[in-house]
This record gives sequence, C-alpha cells and structure tokens, in this order.
Amino acid sequence: MFENLSERLERSFKILKGEGKITEINVAQTLKDVRKALIEADVSYKVAKSFTDDVKKKALGMNVLTAVKPGQLMVKLVHDEMAELMGGEAVGLNLSSKPSVILMSGLQGSGKTTFSGKLANMLKTKNRKNPMLVACDVYRPAAIQQLMVVAEQIGVPVYSEPDNKNVVEIANNAIREAKAKGHDVVIIDTAGRLAIDEDMMREIESLKRSVNPDETLFVVDSMTGQDAVNTAKTFNDRLDFDGVVLTKLDGDTRGGAALSIRTVVTKPIKFIGTGEKMEAIDAFHPSRMADRILGMGDVVSLVERAQALYDEEEAKKMMDKLKKNKFDFDDFMAQIQQIKKMGNLKDLASMIPGVGKAIKDVDIDDDAFKGIEAIIQSMTPKERANPQILNQSRRMRIAKGSGTSIQEVNKLIKQFDQTRKMMQMVTNTSKMNMMMNAMRGKMPPMPKP
Repeated sequence: MFENLSERLERSFKILKGEGKITEINVAQTLKDVRKALIEADVSYKVAKSFTDDVKKKALGMNVLTAVKPGQLMVKLVHDEMAELMGGEAVGLNLSSKPSVILMSGLQGSGKTTFSGKLANMLKTKNRKNPMLVACDVYRPAAIQQLMVVAEQIGVPVYSEPDNKNVVEIANNAIREAKAKGHDVVIIDTAGRLAIDEDMMREIESLKRSVNPDETLFVVDSMTGQDAVNTAKTFNDRLDFDGVVLTKLDGDTRGGAALSIRTVVTKPIKFIGTGEKMEAIDAFHPSRMADRILGMGDVVSLVERAQALYDEEEAKKMMDKLKKNKFDFDDFMAQIQQIKKMGNLKDLASMIPGVGKAIKDVDIDDDAFKGIEAIIQSMTPKERANPQILNQSRRMRIAKGSGTSIQEVNKLIKQFDQTRKMMQMVTNTSKMNMMMNAMRGKMPPMPKP
C-alpha cells in the first residue's frame, strides 16, 4: 500500500538535504516533485495543486530551528497537511439508537458484503455489541448465501427473506426482529448499483428514507483510484452518506482515493479494509495514515490489533507455563494463529518504523506459516506436549507426514528450543527484577553522606 508514493515523496525531500535554510527556490523544486508524486498516485490535479500550495504558504518564511533541518521540517509540514487533507481527526460511528441501523451502499464488487461481516465482527468483539446482518441484495445470485457464509465465520445471525424482492419490507421486518431478539446493531447489506442506474438509485433512496439509518456508509474499492472519488461524489449527491469505507488497501493501490476522497465529498473516511480475513479492518486515523505514507510506520495501530486479540486469562496461563518451562508445540501453534488473525503479514511489518522501505521488494507470503503448521500437525499429541522426545526416527516420520525435509523439521525444533529458552530468560529476568524491587523496599534507607 502506498509504496510508490512513499518512495517518490522520499526522493522529493532529498532536494532539501544539506540545505541550510528553506528558500522559495528549493521549496518550489521539492513541491513540484511532491505534486507529481500525488498525481501519479491517482490524486486529482486540483487536489494535488491545492495541497502543495497550502504547504508552500506554510513553508516560506518559516524560521528553521538549528536543531531541525529544512528537509525534516518539510516532511513535518507535508505530514500535517496530508493528515488534514484526509480529515484531520478520526470519526467513529454513531450508535446511539436501539437498535442502531447501519446502511451499506456502493458499486458492484466494492466489497460491501465482506465488509459488512468485518464490521459486525469488530462491533461484536471490540465494542461488545450484539449485531445482526440483513440480506437486502435481492438481485445478485448467491448474495444471500455469501452473507450467511460470512456471518457463520463470525457467529452473527442473518435476517433474510429469499422469496421477497422488496428491500424496504425486508429491512423493516429485520429491524422489528432485531428489537424483539435484543440485537443492538442492524447492518443492512444492499445490492451493488451503478450511479447511472436510476431505478436502483431510487430503490436505495427509498430504503434510506424508510429505515432512517444512524449511519449510511459508502464502500469503495480503493484500487479503482480516481474513479472511486468521482463515484463517491455522485452517490453522496443522492444519498448524503455519513462516511466512506475504503476496501482492498492491501492490494496494489496507488492511494489516490484515500488522499482525495475526503476533499471531494467532504465526508470522513471511517474504516479501511486491509485484507480478506474478518479481522482485517481498521478505524481510519488520518495522522497514522500520513505516518505510513511517509515511511514512519504505525506502531499504535499495530499495538491496537494485538490488543484486540489479547486474552488476559490465556496470557496468565502462558506465563505460568513459561515459568514452569512447559511451553510446548501446542502453545507455539496457538501463538502462530494469533499472529495470523492480525492480518496481512507485509502490512503488519510495514507498520514498524523503517521496515516498510526495507521490505518493499520482498514478497511476504501470507502462507509463510503453512510449512510450520504442517510439521506441528504431523506430530502426535504426546510429541507436541513433550518436544524432548523427538528423536531421529520420530523426526523422519514427521518430515514424511508433513511433506517437508528432515532439515526443515530439525530447523523448526531448533528454533522452537531457542524461542523457549529466550522466553524463559525474559520471564526469569522479570521475576528477578520483581524480587530485587521487593528486597529494596525492605532495606533501610542509605545514610546521607
């Protein structure tokens, strides 16, 4: 995501490297390259020019502190202006009603159904809500079935009327059902429609008027670039939606939609989809996105993803196992599953400052754990619980059963032993520090000299 834009911006800032101060000439050269980079990233010329003009006004005449180099100051100015361009502050959902109704809208193939599931999953796990999905795509073959498959993955019910083609009736019946069964959020998945299809546009306008949703979200495929911005404007003119959802930001997207859609429709981007998994959804934070575009990483979002999957009870059990040196391959496999739930591996790595640039040409396969999982699954329950019994003959059998080589099995077991020793060392060090602090608390204060 944004790799080409990040690289171009970095080259632009090098113009100021070594310069003693910001001048109109070197600012003009830098911002000319920045404007080109934005246009190549599919940002409209009008938005790109307005952006660079605003940065130029702030940069010229600004005194540069001796501790701050001109290049660093320009990065700061571009970062702040970019965050402002994308909305400035994160905007959440309005969920004040009981039940709160969220209406999804967008083009065909934009990812509405999958995103509806992701949103329901997020509200269920993070916000402790009790959501219900509603199948109002009555045109696309197997659309209802797709929503049911998605819902089954996350354990959320679906309201549908397969024989009814009246979406207004279906939605209102669903809301009544939600009230009766205690669901506090209703997410209505609708059919994809073209802005030029007058009948379909009138249908979703009628649906919105009837259910009076707390939130109307426009889901847009970020890979469609500037066309996404134009489509969003047309939909907003008809629906006056509350926010935008950008999907497929993990793909080969140039990022123009994320940068300019807020300016064109004057509605906030509320969420981004960063992968196919149900957990691959993030609230949109303009400042964090600016950090990532400028190669600064996004540690806060990385920590939030980890915290969303953090189970305090499981963590305590794991700590007890480590203290007793009983961390085994079942625990190792559980940790791998937790990492996989966090999302696309390359996307996760790019959140670490400095790593994004280093791995831009590295192909990190999301199936990177497959070989490890195959080896562990080829062990017997006794072998997974007691790694010390894995002798040569057992290792040969595991290699054959997992379709790997004996070298790969040996390498995994060696890595596992090293990981266990390291975790044991960290646990013991932490324990020792606690003991030392406790002892210090009992010691009498040292006499003053």
